Amino acid sequence: MKRFILLLLFVYTSILSAQNISSKNEEVSIEQYELLKKVNSYYPDITLNKSITNFYADGKIIDSQQDFDLRGTKFSSYKLGIEPDNKKVVFEYVSDETGKVYGDVTIFKGNALRTTFNEKTNQIEVSLNGKSVYLKKL
Repeated sequence: MKRFILLLLFVYTSILSAQNISSKNEEVSIEQYELLKKVNSYYPDITLNKSITNFYADGKIIDSQQDFDLRGTKFSSYKLGIEPDNKKVVFEYVSDETGKVYGDVTIFKGNALRTTFNEKTNQIEVSLNGKSVYLKKL
């Protein structure tokens, strides 16, 4: 009987804490576009796009992803995400030329700090405002 009551209590609390998650394809907000524009000015491989899929939980943005039409490009995969606070862009792309490259660009005190991981060359690179400040081959 105790187990049954505990199970019911667990199910009841799980239902109460569930969130309503939805997604919506829409135009990027002014804040998102300003972030992308700043990042693109230092790192042109991070593309500008005015369309975004925002994911909402109870009316607040919890994640944002951009989708790209890759036909006619050198990329076999290209993913771009924006953190909810509009201070970080997360990226991942794959091409024959570069292999798989992923990382993020964070805006910190007006500066664009980028961390990049390249699986093809086994390198980690840290850049500040478009200039490499650290490069390590693994």
